[in-house]
Amino acid sequence: MQIAVTFRHMEASDPLRAYAEEKLERVKKYIEEPIDAQVVLSVEKKIRHRAEVALVAKGITIKGSEETNDMYAAVDAMVDKVERQLKRYKEKIKNHKPAAGRERTVQKTVFAAESIDEGRGEPAIIRSHSFPVKPMSVEEAVMQMDLLQKEFLVFTDDESEAINVVYRRKDGNYGLIIPQTS
Repeated sequence: MQIAVTFRHMEASDPLRAYAEEKLERVKKYIEEPIDAQVVLSVEKKIRHRAEVALVAKGITIKGSEETNDMYAAVDAMVDKVERQLKRYKEKIKNHKPAAGRERTVQKTVFAAESIDEGRGEPAIIRSHSFPVKPMSVEEAVMQMDLLQKEFLVFTDDESEAINVVYRRKDGNYGLIIPQTS
């Protein structure tokens, strides 16, 4: 776990840095490595002690901040807040486990562009790969796509059992392709 602690409007303190690092170590059990944590400890108007953190790990970003009149209490509250967010996230993933035996397999094939451009009868296949398509809800598909840092995800809708595609649009929103059945 990489932890960077920054002090703003206050003296750098090794005990406070060690305390923040020690407290953040307990969130490791909720997310997979590698974890990058940016901690900012600041004092505003000599009475407001603020602790902020941004955790980045394998496609997920969690942010938390807390403000009190004691820096150690602010660090504790900030870590508690981040830990609650991670617990909720972990539960959400655990509750979206697909039903066993309902998976489909899809084949992905990559063709050589030259073979298509030249107009030959059969395009040249560069690579072919089969992978399971798991049944899930649209919300879970978007979450999985974000976690995997992909531009699109093929999945089986858990209600209709039809193959759908969710994709990231250029404006930052998400699109959903649902095939029509006649």
